[in-house]
Amino acid sequence: MPESSPDRREGGLVTEWLNPVEGRAWRAVVAVLNRLPGALDTDLQRESGVTHFEYWVLTLLSEAPDRRLQMSELAHRANSSLSRLSHVVSKLERMGWATRTATTGRRGVLAELTDEGHQKVLEAAPGYMDVVRRLVFDGLDAEQTAAMADLGDTLATHLSTVLGRTAP
Repeated sequence: MPESSPDRREGGLVTEWLNPVEGRAWRAVVAVLNRLPGALDTDLQRESGVTHFEYWVLTLLSEAPDRRLQMSELAHRANSSLSRLSHVVSKLERMGWATRTATTGRRGVLAELTDEGHQKVLEAAPGYMDVVRRLVFDGLDAEQTAAMADLGDTLATHLSTVLGRTAP
C-alpha cells in the first residue's frame, strides 16, 4: 500500500492515501460488506426461502402502521432504489405476501403486507435472529456491540449528509 503522503496524478489532482489505521478500518468494512450479505442470503434462503432483502422489506412492512407504507418511503427505509424495491415487491405479490394499490392524488403507490406475508415474517424471524447473532453478535462483547451501534449511526448520518438523503 502506498505511503499516506499525497500523490500527484494526471491533471494535477492530489490523492491522499489512507493512513494505516484508516486502511485497516476500510479493509474491515469491505470484508463485512462483501461477506455478510451473501451469508445472510444463503442462510435465509435455505431456512425460509427468501433473500435478506426480501425479508427486510417484509419486516419493514410488518413494523409500519397498519402494515403498509408508501413505496417511496419503503424504498427510503430499505435504503433501496425505487426500481429495485418495485421488483422485489412484485415478487412478494406473486408469493401472496404483499399487495400494491395506487393512492389518490400525488401520494403514489402503497405497499401492504398481507396476513400471509406477516405469517412469513413470523416464521422466518427466529432463524434470522439466530444467523444475525451467530454471524455478528457472537463475535462481539457488549462494549463492542455498543461501539458498533454508535459507529453505524454516525456513518449512516454522514452518508445521508454526503448523499443528500436523510437516514431512515
